[in-house]
Amino acid sequence: MLVKVFGSAVFGINATIVTAEVNVTKGVKFYLVGLPDNAVKESYHRMDNAVRSCGLDFPRGKRTVINLAPADVHKEGSAYDLPMAVGILGSTGQIPTDRFADFLIMGELSMDGGVRPIKGALPIAIEAKRSGFKGVIVPKENGREAAIVEGLTVYGVTHLREVIGILEGAPTVTPEHVDIAAEFAASSRSYPVDIADVKGQENIKRAFEIAAAGGHNIILIGPPGAGKTMLAKRLPTILPPLHIEEALETTKIHSVAGKLRKEDSLLSVRPFRSPHHTISDVALVGGGSHPQPGEISLAHNGVLFLDELPEFKRTVLEVLRQPLEDRVVTISRARFTVEYPASFMLVAAMNPCPCGFHNHPEKECVCAPGVVQKYLTRISGPLLDRIDIHIEVTPVPFSELSAERSTERSAEVRQRVVRAREVQQRRFAGIGLHSNAQMSSQQLRGICRIDEAGKALLERAMERLGLSARAYDRILKVARTIADLADSPDIRTEHLAEAIQYRSLDREGWAG
Repeated sequence: MLVKVFGSAVFGINATIVTAEVNVTKGVKFYLVGLPDNAVKESYHRMDNAVRSCGLDFPRGKRTVINLAPADVHKEGSAYDLPMAVGILGSTGQIPTDRFADFLIMGELSMDGGVRPIKGALPIAIEAKRSGFKGVIVPKENGREAAIVEGLTVYGVTHLREVIGILEGAPTVTPEHVDIAAEFAASSRSYPVDIADVKGQENIKRAFEIAAAGGHNIILIGPPGAGKTMLAKRLPTILPPLHIEEALETTKIHSVAGKLRKEDSLLSVRPFRSPHHTISDVALVGGGSHPQPGEISLAHNGVLFLDELPEFKRTVLEVLRQPLEDRVVTISRARFTVEYPASFMLVAAMNPCPCGFHNHPEKECVCAPGVVQKYLTRISGPLLDRIDIHIEVTPVPFSELSAERSTERSAEVRQRVVRAREVQQRRFAGIGLHSNAQMSSQQLRGICRIDEAGKALLERAMERLGLSARAYDRILKVARTIADLADSPDIRTEHLAEAIQYRSLDREGWAG
């Protein structure tokens, strides 16, 4: 008897419906067609043992044909075990088939009938609702994740027997339920760290506030132990809270990559990714023989922190250039093209030289002449051109480290950042931009107008400090954000003056 059980294939961060067509008839041999990979082909033995562990019969002496349609879409992974096993039981008449069309079913089977977790449960549930299914049956570990989708009955199962009970109309498990609004509100502002933990460094905190308010990329240059990493880890705490749409999109990416913990249902705080400098370019941008999101996509709507920036391989850093501009990464291969979102803030940190003490107020640099400049050239000009704020980090003196005075907490800074972002949302309404950092050169000329005094200040700064031509646009963008924080409709000279000091690496003679 021919039966159809519905599953799903995840491609990029979206899912598509896959129909497992199962027909068990007289004859011999087991046939599995529909472009399956090796993991899918090996499902025969897992299904055999799992079905028999439930006291049911697996058709060994019959002709079994399973077609995974559409046949031109590559099927990979072990998540098709469950729909195929259900199809075999239905085709042999061991379980009723009248409820097969109501559910989308996915899960890996163990040999004792247990159901193991899968990747991509959230996009699968979203596609199930869009396609009109009444519910989904997924592994228990993925139940909360899938239950984010409202209007869909989600069963999280641990064993094949539980799936059979659901399809027979006598479920032994209760549907998963997640109160998204309450859970999101409770955890969207909860961080284990706070910017108030940082002693001193008030100028760096101010630079971080500007970067967060305008969505600007930032690079920190300073000696070891000055607090660069500590500051970077606290940047997400002052960013605007995630909107529910952003949270869903970010959760989809982590779901596809298999990075969600089983107790998580929705990522409610902005991600912070900090890959080691030995990372490969494929691991950073994504791809591979079985495409997976890279670190820049896992940092979507959050922060990508690259510590010890010059130690990264040149090829790794260069692949960042296009995603930083387009905020999306496209993985193209001979047989497929897949697209992952990659809208993130880049925060980089580096020592000024190999020994780490160039321009240090107390310790002397021991690097040979020319070494500092050679060290800085490991970072290409086009990449630096995409970083708006360059700032030097100096060591914190003992008097500030030992001081007991309280400083601003992240919540206070975040309020100002949110107000500045609201100004930008009104400014860019209908344009498709979200922050000042995303402005093009053409938009910059119309939005970031300065008076004659501002032009004179900027001209003097470029002449005296030897600022490069590329610094001009960046200074205007940062100055616009500073004006937004000050609730000023115009860019004044004091806003330009502050923005100028955030271009350390553009100054002639900075590297000696």
